[in-house]
Amino acid sequence: MNKSRRKTKFLVLLTMFCSIQVVLMLTPLGYIPIGPVRATTMHIPVILAGILLGVKGGAITGLVFGISSVITNTIMPTITSFVFTPFYSLGDYHGNLMSLVIAIGPRVLLGVLAAFIYKWFKNKELKVRLIGSGLTALVCTMIHSILVLGMIYLFFGPSYAQAKGVEASALFGLLLTIITTNSILEAVLATVIITPLTKVLEPITKKVI
Repeated sequence: MNKSRRKTKFLVLLTMFCSIQVVLMLTPLGYIPIGPVRATTMHIPVILAGILLGVKGGAITGLVFGISSVITNTIMPTITSFVFTPFYSLGDYHGNLMSLVIAIGPRVLLGVLAAFIYKWFKNKELKVRLIGSGLTALVCTMIHSILVLGMIYLFFGPSYAQAKGVEASALFGLLLTIITTNSILEAVLATVIITPLTKVLEPITKKVI
């Protein structure tokens, strides 16, 4: 495949992944409310793009995820949306520039990390590649969750604790609970979906990167 056709195929596939992100954002499938927090499925296309399209594809799809998070938390806010958007405030709770860092930074890194981890498995036999794709999905989802919640703790700890109705001293335990419940469910879901999709889609994207 010549360079021009490879680039065109890459752009078509990248557009597909970004379009999936937009569809998820505009439907209840992307951000699923669970009490005052939202579980998400939008990490799945990001990880898959990183696996199939490499660093650039993963990073761009992750950027779309991050921007969608800012938009969703601005136009459909929950009480803790200020940690993801500087354009939302409620009483004493205010977003700021660090809200953008939390919303976008870990999501871009998610796609980049997926590309780098899966690179170790990419040229192996099919069975190893499938195990690698599942492991990539699991590890990347957990790292993404830890980064997001860790940055919330670091930059918005007292405000986030107050918004959640807990003492600041109890915030670490609360975030740990989220990691061991929502985050593990998101990781398992990503693993179950990404492993078979990698098997189906990898032959199509094999010569793109």
